[in-house]
Amino acid sequence: MSASSPAAATLPPSDAVQQALALTLRGCEELLPREEWLSKLQRAEASGQPLRIKLGLDPTAPDIHLGHTVVLNKLRQLQDLGHTVIFLIGDFTAAIGDPSGRNSTRPPLSAEQIRANAETYYAQASLVLDPARTEVRYNSEWCDPLGARGLIQLASRYTVARMMERDDFTKRFQGGVPISVHEFLYPLLQGYDSVALKSDLELGGTDQKFNLLVGRALQQEYGQEPQCILTMPLLEGLDGVDKMSKSKNNYIGITEPANTMFAKLLSISDVLMWKYFTLLSFRSEAEIAALKAEVEAGRNPKDAKVLLATEITTRFHSAAAAEAALQDFHHRARGGIPDEVPELSLGGAPLGLAALLKAAGLAPSSSEANRLIDGGGVRLDGVVVSDKGLRFEAGFSAVVQVGKRKFVRVTLGA
Repeated sequence: MSASSPAAATLPPSDAVQQALALTLRGCEELLPREEWLSKLQRAEASGQPLRIKLGLDPTAPDIHLGHTVVLNKLRQLQDLGHTVIFLIGDFTAAIGDPSGRNSTRPPLSAEQIRANAETYYAQASLVLDPARTEVRYNSEWCDPLGARGLIQLASRYTVARMMERDDFTKRFQGGVPISVHEFLYPLLQGYDSVALKSDLELGGTDQKFNLLVGRALQQEYGQEPQCILTMPLLEGLDGVDKMSKSKNNYIGITEPANTMFAKLLSISDVLMWKYFTLLSFRSEAEIAALKAEVEAGRNPKDAKVLLATEITTRFHSAAAAEAALQDFHHRARGGIPDEVPELSLGGAPLGLAALLKAAGLAPSSSEANRLIDGGGVRLDGVVVSDKGLRFEAGFSAVVQVGKRKFVRVTLGA
């Protein structure tokens, strides 16, 4: 019987192992199988041999947002327990395109796009992970050498029937939506990554569960001890409805300016704030529970939101930047103008107010600009303007403000 078999988990776990299990479970959606993970933790404690924990990300976009850091945070927590963290960049699989959660074939990325995105991915992930204790790998290392023969042999390890158990494939097949053969290769190759890396635990979002289970099955096919899988919830974006996504414009990028990051975090709903605390904060669950109790007892929820925004902004910038962002937010809330405002020179004078807002990129159209003016949402040098007939001649210069966060110092020429 192997040391990591379920029977080994019947031994009483030490306090350290119980704490490690509790930290693993914090905020997670599923840990499968839990008893095997407990056994692995006990084995690691007894042998002093760290476990191998894998997270794979395809470089499908150049920037990482807070939604991506949900799994990165969990990876860092497990890294701090002393385990080996493997940050896998899916440069090979990105060329296929992950069909997870999609109802159509995903267009593959070009080699140039993949290289450009991968250059920034790890640098940004290192804002969460400890670079000195992170093993960085690219799955082209073992996928490229497979060749046609190796790929056919890999495909023989998994059946079409099991592949069709995947929810999005089933729906597309039943709906008559085409499924390309190469899409079947994606979960196979992601699973093969676990074989190549001898992974003990693989992390992913809830939409990755099928792929993670394929890795577990393939490890057994190749005679390895199967990995456990840990899925984390998908983080809703600023709208509180859809998952955080650049395409939905509801995201908070981890390389955004400190003031922008801080203000966006303060804009989330009081309800969503607690999920952000659980998934993004490094505060203990006891601290978060105490804070929530204070809010329920009457403390202003904005106080808690400021604590969250300060912690996250400090992590990706600095404590000084977070404090400056807080002061900037208070300043703007009082109708003040930030110290640093982007500058823009425009031609075409004379310009009406609505045309000026449109030309400055502060409104998508003249009709929307007029709606903003009517609503009292437009200021010039901090003063609300409501006259839609205003026209500005060459030489005009002022800080034009729309809403609480959009500021541009506009200089108008002929």
